[in-house]
Amino acid sequence: MNRNQKIALGCGGAGCLGLIVVIIAGVLLYMFAGSSQPTNRSRNTNFNSSSNSNRSTNRSSETNSSNSNSVAPSSSMSEDDKHKLFQAAGVTGDADLVKRVLHKIGYADERGVPTSGYPQFIQDHASWLIKNYDFVASVNTAEKGRAYCDEHLND
Repeated sequence: MNRNQKIALGCGGAGCLGLIVVIIAGVLLYMFAGSSQPTNRSRNTNFNSSSNSNRSTNRSSETNSSNSNSVAPSSSMSEDDKHKLFQAAGVTGDADLVKRVLHKIGYADERGVPTSGYPQFIQDHASWLIKNYDFVASVNTAEKGRAYCDEHLND
């Protein structure tokens, strides 16, 4: 390979590498600068929408809690019973039932707002699930979960 070929090869390689760097920089600029404004607008819209939706949900759950569906918190339940009731309610997919259960077991107030002990309970629940597979399998449908809750929620 002669000297001119080496120079041409070096310039071509440097030019190609430079072009790649420019393309990557352009893509990054487009992603961060171009998409940040629509994302912010979308967040504001979603927040407002969720906020309004949550308010109407809270009103309906407050109405429900003032009916015969209200459940007083129970500190006499064992941790195992609390996890069982929570798991059964979760299987149903019924958010209002889950709120009632969380209130009953002491991890949410009457409006369904989690208490300070809720995050630790959820962490403990993950390990509880592994150790109590037989119970989890026994309430593996929404109907079985609801039946368990109906039987144990008002105790």
